[in-house]
Amino acid sequence: MKILGIETSCDETAASLLEVKNGGFNLLSNVVLSQTEIHKKYGGIVPEVAARAHLEAINFVIAEALGKTIKPDLIAVTKGPGLITSLAVGVQTAKTLSYIWQAPLIGVNHLAGHLWSFLLNRNSQFEILNSLPAVALIVSGGHTELVLVKGIGKYKLIGQTLDDAAGEAFDKVAKMLGLGYPGGPIVSHFTLKGNKDKIKFPRPMLASADFDFSFSGLKTSVKYFIRDLLPKGNLSQQMICDICASFQAAVIEVLAAKTVWAAEKYKVKSIILGGGVSANEELAQRLRFKAQNLNINCLVPEKWLTGDNAAMIALAGYFNLPSPRLRQTGLKKSSKSNWKKLNAEANLRLV
Repeated sequence: MKILGIETSCDETAASLLEVKNGGFNLLSNVVLSQTEIHKKYGGIVPEVAARAHLEAINFVIAEALGKTIKPDLIAVTKGPGLITSLAVGVQTAKTLSYIWQAPLIGVNHLAGHLWSFLLNRNSQFEILNSLPAVALIVSGGHTELVLVKGIGKYKLIGQTLDDAAGEAFDKVAKMLGLGYPGGPIVSHFTLKGNKDKIKFPRPMLASADFDFSFSGLKTSVKYFIRDLLPKGNLSQQMICDICASFQAAVIEVLAAKTVWAAEKYKVKSIILGGGVSANEELAQRLRFKAQNLNINCLVPEKWLTGDNAAMIALAGYFNLPSPRLRQTGLKKSSKSNWKKLNAEANLRLV
């Protein structure tokens, strides 16, 4: 089976061709056209600009992904969550292709793609057998969620951010410091020469009796710290590095602590990390270390899979298909979507 994946939830126009054969995954292509350079001058993503860029790029990106393949066996497209104008481009394109090719079409939850993207590291669906139940930390620019995973389609939301997502906080701190966009990789770069113990920023909700997060107060604390330094002319390059390192340490401590606590409480076999912030080496290393102490797995996608991409969407689309082999692992059976009924859903939830 060859699956065409299409992803346009935010500011990457992506298409991928995934072959599934004998229980394994063979990624034939993975094309991602980023709009980062377009949005840099705005300091963030402008939805209308993103949608126009998707319109200009999507036909080319899909053609590149298909290569010599005339027609896929299945089309999987992100239907949400995300920017509604961006999502609509991908969904309408997928519906048109489904009609022309008379190919089955499945709408995919973007968060499910991030959750299962680690499987593409191993190229085998059988990794699931030894991984569940699991606690998944899905952390990106728009989402910070802790999910109890008992199977594909068997999810329970146990914690989420009450305000800013972790990735959003990284972006805003980078903007405060005048470092540019996107904030996550830039802040992480500056932490390399910083002292993470220099500034004691707050650890919001670290001691709360739940698995929820909050990063708005931490972001505000950084803002006031910078404000107090500027009149004194103390915002040196070294101080910028120290602020980045201290901020990142606060975020990671809260994310890791709550994830590990959830893993202990629910007695899971694995911790799964997914989403754009999973590219953060310190976060991944902290969770690996904690998981090792608990004698459980820590499943992290390779860096090229952490950002928005269509390979993970093709994979999640495959898991929506009814299959005896998949049902043996307790995966949810779902029917193929009718292209007429598929619509973009900006606020689509995983649970």
